[in-house]
Amino acid sequence: MAWVGAGKQELTVGVVGLGYVGLPLVLQFFRGGNRALGFDVDPGKVAAINAGKSYIRHIPPEEIAAARKAGRIEATTAFSRVPEVDAIIICVPTPLTAHREPDISYILSTGQQIGPHLKKHQLVVLESTTYPGTTDEDLRPVLEKLSGLKAGTDFHLAFSPEREDPGNPKFKTADIPKVVGGFTEACGQAAQELYKKAGIKVVPVSSTRAAESAKLLENIFRCVNIAMVNELKVVFDRMGIDVWEVINAAKTKPFGFMPFYPGPGLGGHCIPIDPFYLTWKAREYGVATRFIELAGEINAGMPQYVVSRLLEALSDRGKTLKGAKVLLLGLAYKKDVDDMRESPSFGLWDLLLARGAQVTFHDPYVPVVPKTREHAQFAGLRSAPLTPELLSGCDVALIATDHSCVDYAMVARCAPLVADTRNACGNLPPELRGNVMRC
Repeated sequence: MAWVGAGKQELTVGVVGLGYVGLPLVLQFFRGGNRALGFDVDPGKVAAINAGKSYIRHIPPEEIAAARKAGRIEATTAFSRVPEVDAIIICVPTPLTAHREPDISYILSTGQQIGPHLKKHQLVVLESTTYPGTTDEDLRPVLEKLSGLKAGTDFHLAFSPEREDPGNPKFKTADIPKVVGGFTEACGQAAQELYKKAGIKVVPVSSTRAAESAKLLENIFRCVNIAMVNELKVVFDRMGIDVWEVINAAKTKPFGFMPFYPGPGLGGHCIPIDPFYLTWKAREYGVATRFIELAGEINAGMPQYVVSRLLEALSDRGKTLKGAKVLLLGLAYKKDVDDMRESPSFGLWDLLLARGAQVTFHDPYVPVVPKTREHAQFAGLRSAPLTPELLSGCDVALIATDHSCVDYAMVARCAPLVADTRNACGNLPPELRGNVMRC
Protein backbone atom coordinates (compact mmCIF):
# COMPACT_ATOMS: atom_id res chain seq x y z
CA MET A 1 0.00 0.00 0.00
CA ALA A 2 1.48 3.34 -1.06
CA TRP A 3 1.13 6.38 1.12
CA VAL A 4 -0.94 9.13 -0.51
CA GLY A 5 1.91 11.59 0.03
CA ALA A 6 4.62 9.38 -1.48
CA GLY A 7 6.70 11.15 -4.10
CA LYS A 8 4.96 14.52 -3.72
CA GLN A 9 7.11 17.61 -3.91
CA GLU A 10 4.80 19.39 -1.51
CA LEU A 11 2.72 17.83 1.25
CA THR A 12 -0.38 19.05 2.98
CA VAL A 13 -0.03 18.07 6.63
CA GLY A 14 -2.71 18.20 9.31
CA VAL A 15 -1.66 18.81 12.91
CA VAL A 16 -4.20 18.21 15.69
CA GLY A 17 -3.50 20.22 18.84
CA LEU A 18 -1.95 23.66 18.36
CA GLY A 19 -0.10 24.00 21.65
CA TYR A 20 3.57 23.94 22.61
CA VAL A 21 4.18 20.89 20.40
CA GLY A 22 1.70 21.27 17.54
CA LEU A 23 2.28 24.91 16.64
CA PRO A 24 6.09 24.59 16.23
CA LEU A 25 5.45 21.51 14.09
CA VAL A 26 3.08 23.44 11.83
CA LEU A 27 5.74 26.08 11.31
CA GLN A 28 8.46 23.50 10.66
CA PHE A 29 6.45 21.87 7.87
CA PHE A 30 5.96 25.36 6.43
CA ARG A 31 9.73 25.94 6.52
CA GLY A 32 10.17 22.64 4.70
CA GLY A 33 8.11 23.93 1.79
CA ASN A 34 4.83 22.24 2.70
CA ARG A 35 1.32 23.32 3.55
CA ALA A 36 -0.06 22.80 7.05
CA LEU A 37 -3.63 22.70 8.30
CA GLY A 38 -3.91 22.97 12.07
CA PHE A 39 -6.86 21.49 13.95
CA ASP A 40 -7.87 22.56 17.45
CA VAL A 41 -11.04 22.55 19.54
CA ASP A 42 -10.12 25.97 20.97
CA PRO A 43 -11.62 28.66 18.68
CA GLY A 44 -9.32 31.24 20.29
CA LYS A 45 -6.17 29.50 19.08
CA VAL A 46 -7.63 28.98 15.64
CA ALA A 47 -8.59 32.65 15.35
CA ALA A 48 -5.15 33.78 16.55
CA ILE A 49 -3.27 31.70 13.97
CA ASN A 50 -5.54 32.75 11.13
CA ALA A 51 -4.95 36.37 12.18
CA GLY A 52 -1.18 35.82 12.12
CA LYS A 53 -0.81 36.09 15.90
CA SER A 54 1.04 33.99 18.47
CA TYR A 55 -0.22 32.91 21.90
CA ILE A 56 3.06 31.23 22.91
CA ARG A 57 5.78 33.57 24.11
CA HIS A 58 8.81 31.97 22.42
CA ILE A 59 7.08 31.70 19.02
CA PRO A 60 7.26 35.11 17.30
CA PRO A 61 4.02 36.32 15.72
CA GLU A 62 6.01 37.50 12.69
CA GLU A 63 6.71 33.89 11.76
CA ILE A 64 3.04 32.95 11.88
CA ALA A 65 2.08 36.08 9.98
CA ALA A 66 4.63 35.32 7.24
CA ALA A 67 3.31 31.77 6.83
CA ARG A 68 -0.26 33.05 6.68
CA LYS A 69 0.65 35.73 4.15
CA ALA A 70 2.24 33.05 1.97
CA GLY A 71 -1.01 31.08 2.18
CA ARG A 72 0.84 28.04 3.52
CA ILE A 73 -0.76 27.53 6.93
CA GLU A 74 -4.32 27.66 8.20
CA ALA A 75 -6.17 26.64 11.35
CA THR A 76 -9.65 25.22 11.78
CA THR A 77 -11.99 23.57 14.26
CA ALA A 78 -13.65 21.54 11.48
CA PHE A 79 -12.43 17.92 11.44
CA SER A 80 -14.50 17.40 8.30
CA ARG A 81 -11.44 18.84 6.53
CA VAL A 82 -9.28 15.81 7.38
CA PRO A 83 -9.63 14.45 3.80
CA GLU A 84 -7.69 17.48 2.54
CA VAL A 85 -4.41 16.37 4.11
CA ASP A 86 -1.83 13.70 3.27
CA ALA A 87 -0.99 13.01 6.90
CA ILE A 88 -2.56 13.77 10.29
CA ILE A 89 -0.25 14.27 13.27
CA ILE A 90 -1.84 14.11 16.74
CA CYS A 91 -0.29 16.38 19.40
CA VAL A 92 -2.82 16.42 22.25
CA PRO A 93 -2.30 16.33 26.05
CA THR A 94 -1.86 13.10 27.98
CA PRO A 95 -2.32 14.10 31.65
CA LEU A 96 -2.84 11.95 34.72
CA THR A 97 -6.14 11.36 36.47
CA ALA A 98 -6.73 12.34 40.09
CA HIS A 99 -5.55 8.82 41.00
CA ARG A 100 -2.24 9.25 39.10
CA GLU A 101 -3.31 6.96 36.28
CA PRO A 102 -2.93 7.66 32.54
CA ASP A 103 -5.62 9.76 30.92
CA ILE A 104 -5.62 9.09 27.17
CA SER A 105 -9.10 10.53 26.68
CA TYR A 106 -7.75 13.34 24.49
CA ILE A 107 -6.10 10.80 22.17
CA LEU A 108 -9.26 8.72 21.92
CA SER A 109 -11.43 11.80 21.42
CA THR A 110 -9.15 12.93 18.59
CA GLY A 111 -9.40 9.47 17.04
CA GLN A 112 -13.18 9.74 17.19
CA GLN A 113 -13.07 13.10 15.41
CA ILE A 114 -10.61 11.92 12.75
CA GLY A 115 -11.98 8.43 12.14
CA PRO A 116 -15.18 9.25 10.23
CA HIS A 117 -13.20 11.42 7.78
CA LEU A 118 -10.16 9.21 7.28
CA LYS A 119 -9.55 8.20 3.68
CA LYS A 120 -7.54 5.42 2.08
CA HIS A 121 -3.75 5.66 2.02
CA GLN A 122 -3.56 8.58 4.47
CA LEU A 123 -1.02 8.51 7.31
CA VAL A 124 -1.88 9.03 10.99
CA VAL A 125 0.98 9.71 13.41
CA LEU A 126 0.55 9.98 17.17
CA GLU A 127 3.08 12.23 18.93
CA SER A 128 1.49 12.48 22.38
CA THR A 129 3.62 10.85 25.09
CA THR A 130 1.96 7.69 26.36
CA TYR A 131 2.49 4.10 27.47
CA PRO A 132 3.68 1.35 25.10
CA GLY A 133 0.75 -0.07 23.16
CA THR A 134 -1.43 3.05 22.98
CA THR A 135 -1.03 3.49 19.22
CA ASP A 136 -1.92 -0.07 18.21
CA GLU A 137 -4.09 -1.15 21.17
CA ASP A 138 -6.12 1.99 21.85
CA LEU A 139 -5.99 4.47 18.96
CA ARG A 140 -6.00 1.96 16.10
CA PRO A 141 -9.35 0.28 17.00
CA VAL A 142 -11.07 3.69 17.20
CA LEU A 143 -9.78 4.74 13.79
CA GLU A 144 -10.62 1.40 12.19
CA LYS A 145 -14.13 1.23 13.62
CA LEU A 146 -15.14 4.74 12.58
CA SER A 147 -13.44 4.73 9.17
CA GLY A 148 -14.17 1.17 8.10
CA LEU A 149 -10.50 0.97 7.06
CA LYS A 150 -7.70 -1.27 8.32
CA ALA A 151 -4.39 0.06 9.60
CA GLY A 152 -1.45 -1.28 7.63
CA THR A 153 -3.77 -2.29 4.78
CA ASP A 154 -5.92 0.74 3.98
CA PHE A 155 -4.16 3.52 5.91
CA HIS A 156 -0.79 4.04 7.56
CA LEU A 157 -0.31 4.38 11.33
CA ALA A 158 2.83 5.36 13.25
CA PHE A 159 4.16 6.85 16.48
CA SER A 160 6.82 9.55 16.73
CA PRO A 161 7.32 11.11 20.18
CA GLU A 162 7.47 14.86 20.50
CA ARG A 163 10.78 16.24 21.75
CA GLU A 164 10.04 19.92 22.24
CA ASP A 165 11.87 21.93 24.91
CA PRO A 166 9.87 25.18 25.16
CA GLY A 167 12.00 28.27 25.45
CA ASN A 168 15.32 26.53 24.79
CA PRO A 169 17.02 28.55 22.01
CA LYS A 170 19.66 25.83 21.47
CA PHE A 171 17.19 23.28 20.14
CA LYS A 172 14.52 24.07 17.57
CA THR A 173 12.14 21.54 16.03
CA ALA A 174 14.40 21.08 13.01
CA ASP A 175 17.46 20.37 15.18
CA ILE A 176 15.97 17.47 17.14
CA PRO A 177 15.96 14.03 15.51
CA LYS A 178 12.57 12.29 15.27
CA VAL A 179 12.26 8.72 16.50
CA VAL A 180 9.73 6.99 14.24
CA GLY A 181 8.05 3.61 14.62
CA GLY A 182 5.34 2.23 12.34
CA PHE A 183 2.50 -0.22 12.89
CA THR A 184 3.97 -2.06 9.89
CA GLU A 185 7.23 -1.61 8.03
CA ALA A 186 5.41 0.30 5.28
CA CYS A 187 3.75 2.53 7.88
CA GLY A 188 7.16 3.33 9.34
CA GLN A 189 8.58 4.18 5.94
CA ALA A 190 5.68 6.55 5.23
CA ALA A 191 6.22 8.33 8.56
CA GLN A 192 9.94 8.62 7.90
CA GLU A 193 9.25 10.23 4.54
CA LEU A 194 6.79 12.63 6.19
CA TYR A 195 9.28 14.05 8.68
CA LYS A 196 12.11 14.15 6.15
CA LYS A 197 9.91 16.47 4.08
CA ALA A 198 9.95 18.84 7.05
CA GLY A 199 13.74 18.83 7.07
CA ILE A 200 14.00 16.76 10.26
CA LYS A 201 16.52 13.94 10.78
CA VAL A 202 14.74 10.62 11.31
CA VAL A 203 15.72 7.77 13.64
CA PRO A 204 13.69 4.67 12.66
CA VAL A 205 12.81 1.96 15.20
CA SER A 206 11.07 -1.38 14.71
CA SER A 207 7.59 -0.59 16.02
CA THR A 208 5.22 1.95 17.54
CA ARG A 209 5.85 0.38 20.95
CA ALA A 210 9.60 0.83 20.67
CA ALA A 211 9.07 4.50 19.79
CA GLU A 212 6.62 4.97 22.68
CA SER A 213 9.12 3.36 25.06
CA ALA A 214 12.02 5.53 23.85
CA LYS A 215 10.17 8.68 24.89
CA LEU A 216 9.40 7.24 28.32
CA LEU A 217 13.05 6.26 28.81
CA GLU A 218 14.19 9.81 28.00
CA ASN A 219 11.94 11.37 30.61
CA ILE A 220 12.30 8.67 33.28
CA PHE A 221 16.07 9.17 33.01
CA ARG A 222 15.61 12.83 33.85
CA CYS A 223 13.01 12.18 36.55
CA VAL A 224 15.23 9.70 38.41
CA ASN A 225 18.33 11.89 38.25
CA ILE A 226 16.46 14.99 39.39
CA ALA A 227 15.06 12.96 42.29
CA MET A 228 18.61 11.97 43.23
CA VAL A 229 19.84 15.57 43.43
CA ASN A 230 16.68 16.63 45.24
CA GLU A 231 17.34 13.98 47.87
CA LEU A 232 21.00 15.00 48.07
CA LYS A 233 19.89 18.60 48.54
CA VAL A 234 18.02 17.59 51.68
CA VAL A 235 20.95 15.50 52.93
CA PHE A 236 23.61 18.13 52.24
CA ASP A 237 21.45 20.86 53.75
CA ARG A 238 21.38 18.96 57.05
CA MET A 239 25.19 18.63 56.82
CA GLY A 240 25.65 22.34 56.13
CA ILE A 241 26.95 21.65 52.61
CA ASP A 242 25.93 23.73 49.58
CA VAL A 243 24.52 21.27 46.99
CA TRP A 244 25.01 23.81 44.19
CA GLU A 245 28.72 24.11 45.00
CA VAL A 246 28.97 20.32 45.00
CA ILE A 247 27.27 20.01 41.59
CA ASN A 248 29.44 22.73 40.06
CA ALA A 249 32.54 20.94 41.29
CA ALA A 250 31.39 17.51 40.10
CA LYS A 251 30.49 18.69 36.61
CA THR A 252 34.09 19.68 35.91
CA LYS A 253 34.74 15.95 35.38
CA PRO A 254 34.85 15.59 31.58
CA PHE A 255 33.45 12.05 31.54
CA GLY A 256 31.05 9.83 33.47
CA PHE A 257 28.98 12.67 34.99
CA MET A 258 26.03 14.72 33.80
CA PRO A 259 24.76 17.59 35.99
CA PHE A 260 21.15 17.70 37.16
CA TYR A 261 19.82 20.40 39.42
CA PRO A 262 17.44 20.43 42.39
CA GLY A 263 14.32 22.55 42.62
CA PRO A 264 10.97 22.99 44.37
CA GLY A 265 9.45 20.05 42.50
CA LEU A 266 8.93 18.91 38.93
CA GLY A 267 6.98 20.77 36.28
CA GLY A 268 6.16 20.65 32.60
CA HIS A 269 4.08 18.33 30.48
CA CYS A 270 6.52 15.38 30.52
CA ILE A 271 8.73 14.62 33.49
CA PRO A 272 6.12 14.76 36.30
CA ILE A 273 3.72 12.60 34.26
CA ASP A 274 5.45 10.20 31.89
CA PRO A 275 7.06 7.86 34.47
CA PHE A 276 3.60 7.06 35.84
CA TYR A 277 2.47 5.97 32.39
CA LEU A 278 5.07 3.22 32.42
CA THR A 279 4.49 2.18 36.04
CA TRP A 280 0.77 1.84 35.30
CA LYS A 281 1.37 -0.25 32.19
CA ALA A 282 4.00 -2.38 33.94
CA ARG A 283 1.41 -3.52 36.50
CA GLU A 284 -0.54 -5.08 33.64
CA TYR A 285 2.47 -7.37 33.15
CA GLY A 286 2.92 -8.05 36.87
CA VAL A 287 6.12 -6.00 37.08
CA ALA A 288 6.91 -3.58 39.93
CA THR A 289 8.72 -0.35 39.09
CA ARG A 290 9.95 0.54 42.57
CA PHE A 291 12.87 2.67 41.41
CA ILE A 292 10.68 4.90 39.22
CA GLU A 293 7.95 5.19 41.85
CA LEU A 294 10.45 6.18 44.54
CA ALA A 295 11.82 8.93 42.29
CA GLY A 296 8.26 10.18 41.78
CA GLU A 297 7.65 10.25 45.53
CA ILE A 298 10.84 12.24 46.19
CA ASN A 299 10.09 14.83 43.52
CA ALA A 300 6.44 15.12 44.56
CA GLY A 301 7.54 15.81 48.14
CA MET A 302 9.81 18.76 47.33
CA PRO A 303 7.13 21.49 47.67
CA GLN A 304 6.45 20.22 51.20
CA TYR A 305 10.17 20.31 51.98
CA VAL A 306 10.45 23.91 50.73
CA VAL A 307 7.52 25.03 52.87
CA SER A 308 8.94 23.28 55.94
CA ARG A 309 12.26 25.12 55.45
CA LEU A 310 10.34 28.35 55.06
CA LEU A 311 8.48 27.69 58.30
CA GLU A 312 11.76 27.05 60.14
CA ALA A 313 13.37 30.22 58.76
CA LEU A 314 10.42 32.39 59.79
CA SER A 315 10.35 30.75 63.21
CA ASP A 316 14.04 31.64 63.71
CA ARG A 317 13.00 35.24 63.10
CA GLY A 318 10.18 35.07 65.65
CA LYS A 319 7.44 34.78 63.03
CA THR A 320 4.94 32.16 61.97
CA LEU A 321 3.85 31.10 58.53
CA LYS A 322 0.25 31.77 59.51
CA GLY A 323 -0.45 35.36 58.53
CA ALA A 324 2.95 35.78 56.87
CA LYS A 325 3.10 37.73 53.62
CA VAL A 326 4.75 35.53 51.01
CA LEU A 327 5.77 36.83 47.60
CA LEU A 328 5.90 33.89 45.18
CA LEU A 329 8.36 34.67 42.40
CA GLY A 330 7.53 32.64 39.29
CA LEU A 331 4.53 30.57 38.24
CA ALA A 332 5.98 29.04 35.06
CA TYR A 333 7.46 25.57 35.48
CA LYS A 334 10.87 26.71 34.23
CA LYS A 335 12.75 29.91 33.49
CA ASP A 336 11.95 32.27 30.63
CA VAL A 337 8.74 30.59 29.42
CA ASP A 338 5.03 31.21 30.00
CA ASP A 339 4.28 27.49 30.31
CA MET A 340 2.64 26.63 33.66
CA ARG A 341 1.77 22.98 33.02
CA GLU A 342 2.32 20.93 36.20
CA SER A 343 4.27 23.83 37.72
CA PRO A 344 5.39 23.15 41.31
CA SER A 345 4.60 26.79 42.06
CA PHE A 346 0.92 25.90 42.33
CA GLY A 347 1.72 23.15 44.81
CA LEU A 348 3.70 25.65 46.88
CA TRP A 349 0.83 28.12 46.68
CA ASP A 350 -1.67 25.53 47.90
CA LEU A 351 0.54 24.52 50.83
CA LEU A 352 1.18 28.13 51.84
CA LEU A 353 -2.51 28.98 51.81
CA ALA A 354 -3.31 25.84 53.82
CA ARG A 355 -0.96 27.13 56.53
CA GLY A 356 -2.58 30.54 56.63
CA ALA A 357 -0.04 32.54 54.62
CA GLN A 358 -1.02 35.54 52.50
CA VAL A 359 0.36 34.90 49.00
CA THR A 360 1.08 37.40 46.24
CA PHE A 361 2.83 36.38 43.03
CA HIS A 362 5.02 37.97 40.40
CA ASP A 363 5.78 36.43 37.02
CA PRO A 364 6.77 38.63 34.07
CA TYR A 365 5.42 36.02 31.62
CA VAL A 366 2.15 35.27 33.42
CA PRO A 367 0.36 38.60 33.88
CA VAL A 368 -2.93 36.84 34.70
CA VAL A 369 -3.42 33.25 35.85
CA PRO A 370 -5.50 31.45 33.22
CA LYS A 371 -8.10 28.86 34.12
CA THR A 372 -6.55 25.41 34.50
CA ARG A 373 -8.03 22.00 35.24
CA GLU A 374 -6.16 21.55 38.51
CA HIS A 375 -6.01 25.10 39.92
CA ALA A 376 -9.16 26.88 38.86
CA GLN A 377 -9.25 28.74 42.19
CA PHE A 378 -6.32 30.93 41.09
CA ALA A 379 -7.80 31.90 37.72
CA GLY A 380 -7.93 35.64 37.14
CA LEU A 381 -5.35 36.58 39.78
CA ARG A 382 -2.83 39.11 38.53
CA SER A 383 0.93 39.35 38.79
CA ALA A 384 2.04 42.14 41.13
CA PRO A 385 4.65 44.59 39.78
CA LEU A 386 8.03 43.79 41.30
CA THR A 387 9.04 46.92 43.20
CA PRO A 388 11.21 47.64 46.24
CA GLU A 389 8.02 48.51 48.13
CA LEU A 390 6.43 45.13 47.35
CA LEU A 391 9.60 43.30 48.41
CA SER A 392 10.14 45.23 51.62
CA GLY A 393 6.48 44.76 52.53
CA CYS A 394 6.59 40.96 52.41
CA ASP A 395 7.94 38.62 55.08
CA VAL A 396 9.63 36.36 52.55
CA ALA A 397 10.23 36.28 48.81
CA LEU A 398 10.08 32.68 47.59
CA ILE A 399 11.92 32.14 44.29
CA ALA A 400 10.18 29.22 42.59
CA THR A 401 11.17 30.05 38.99
CA ASP A 402 14.45 31.76 38.07
CA HIS A 403 13.40 33.98 35.16
CA SER A 404 16.45 35.72 33.71
CA CYS A 405 14.79 39.14 33.53
CA VAL A 406 14.14 39.41 37.27
CA ASP A 407 16.46 41.71 39.22
CA TYR A 408 17.61 39.31 41.94
CA ALA A 409 20.00 41.87 43.40
CA MET A 410 16.97 44.06 44.14
CA VAL A 411 15.12 41.05 45.53
CA ALA A 412 17.98 40.22 47.90
CA ARG A 413 18.51 43.85 48.84
CA CYS A 414 14.89 44.70 49.61
CA ALA A 415 13.20 41.52 50.86
CA PRO A 416 13.72 40.75 54.56
CA LEU A 417 14.12 37.06 53.72
CA VAL A 418 14.67 35.28 50.40
CA ALA A 419 13.97 31.57 49.99
CA ASP A 420 15.84 30.54 46.84
CA THR A 421 14.90 27.14 45.38
CA ARG A 422 16.74 27.68 42.08
CA ASN A 423 20.08 29.21 43.07
CA ALA A 424 18.95 32.42 41.34
CA CYS A 425 20.95 34.47 43.85
CA GLY A 426 24.02 32.25 43.70
CA ASN A 427 26.11 34.71 41.70
CA LEU A 428 25.28 37.78 43.77
CA PRO A 429 28.03 39.41 45.87
CA PRO A 430 28.38 37.91 49.36
CA GLU A 431 27.15 41.09 51.00
CA LEU A 432 23.77 40.68 49.27
CA ARG A 433 23.33 37.03 50.18
CA GLY A 434 23.10 37.44 53.96
CA ASN A 435 19.31 37.08 53.99
CA VAL A 436 19.17 34.45 51.23
CA MET A 437 18.27 30.91 52.22
CA ARG A 438 18.72 28.15 49.67
CA CYS A 439 16.00 25.55 50.00
